[in-house]
Amino acid sequence: MAAAQDARDELIDHLTDAIGQDDDWLDWLDGGQDLPGTGAAAAAQQLAAENDSTLQGVQPVTKNGYPGYQADIRTNYTVGDSIIPGTENKRATAHAVAIVKPRCDFDPDADPEKPVELSCDGEIVTIDPGDFDPDDLPDASVLFSVRLAE
Repeated sequence: MAAAQDARDELIDHLTDAIGQDDDWLDWLDGGQDLPGTGAAAAAQQLAAENDSTLQGVQPVTKNGYPGYQADIRTNYTVGDSIIPGTENKRATAHAVAIVKPRCDFDPDADPEKPVELSCDGEIVTIDPGDFDPDDLPDASVLFSVRLAE
């Protein structure tokens, strides 16, 4: 989850840079661009460490048509005393896939050089590339959701 959340936050930075500068800025809102994710591994490692685990690997994936990350972890602690002989020194491993999914709909014929109205799960957001202030963008969680996909 942490890797995908970090990528979602970076996605907003790229969107902010593209608005008014790039006619393809709407692609950032509908999943038409790759996730940036330069801090994804560090975010995943931090979350693993907070859970007394070690990140074994993280890689970009696409699941159900949405970009995301798969993270593999191993606990730093063993199973300990158990009624199953031979398991007391075993460590648990797990993997998870989290995806970044756009929350906003907009007119597919929208002109990227004119104000565009987005409907983000019922919340209306208007982006005017001609008079754009990055502080007017809502939080990344309004524009994109991060969900466990596996």
